[in-house]
Amino acid sequence: MIRLMFAALVALAFVGPAAAADKVILMLNWYVYGEHAPFYYGKEKGLFAAEGIDLDIQEGRGSGVTTQAVAAKTATFGYVDVPTMMRAAVKGAPVIATGVLLQTSPMSAMGFVEKNIRKPEDIKGKTVATTPGDSMSQIWPLFLKKTGLKESDFKTVSGDATTKLNAVINSQADLLLGYVMDQSMKIKDATGKDVYPIKFADYGVNLVSSGIITHKDVVKDNPDLVRRMMTAATKAIQAAVKDPKGAAQSILTANPKGGKIETLTEGFELTIRFTRTRPANRRSLSWSASKTWPTLWR
Repeated sequence: MIRLMFAALVALAFVGPAAAADKVILMLNWYVYGEHAPFYYGKEKGLFAAEGIDLDIQEGRGSGVTTQAVAAKTATFGYVDVPTMMRAAVKGAPVIATGVLLQTSPMSAMGFVEKNIRKPEDIKGKTVATTPGDSMSQIWPLFLKKTGLKESDFKTVSGDATTKLNAVINSQADLLLGYVMDQSMKIKDATGKDVYPIKFADYGVNLVSSGIITHKDVVKDNPDLVRRMMTAATKAIQAAVKDPKGAAQSILTANPKGGKIETLTEGFELTIRFTRTRPANRRSLSWSASKTWPTLWR
């Protein structure tokens, strides 16, 4: 017994202090909603900690703003609309995508089911609420071109995220531009009414969507951190997919005012549908087919 205790003490003497976890700021694309559940779930379950990452999840105010934060190194990683990041990169922003989580775009024009706006032609004569500068407003012109619509075919009202939501809720607009699993859930929370989305992807605007980005210097100077971040994120998504309600609850555990458990769960379940495309079915969750990447800013 004494020999065993001595051996153990000797072994401990040669073990240095545990390496401190890397502090990482992940800035989201928007206010928290169901799509973000895997990050909170992964943090709660220790998946990021297991990779030596002390994760700080921060809400964003749009993909463009988050991309700027990553470019300025005020956030280590960002979770953004990748085509928005690409547009910034073409203009010189030193950012790069390290993985794409949503392989198909959830962007849509949505309104109450009772308004019976089900296809692009139904948008004619209606009022559409938008937020200037957000990712959807940047892709909207492409959707109009694909569907043969002109801006003169409808009225447009503009405002921030809250103003846009209230415009539809208070019948000041017939539709808004939003993500299937985000704004539709917020409208349902506020009114109890279902929303019908006209999805951009159904009309030829089938681009990759949300993914993780970082500064080019991080990839160059600390590639191991990028590897560990993507490993943890992928494991977090895989775990969350198996427990949607638990994943949604992790949002509320971290942020009690983050929404309602029912619609957060529904929002994440809708998100799951966008995580794979047919070419990517046998690949990692963060892998994407090259043909789904946009060419409009290359």
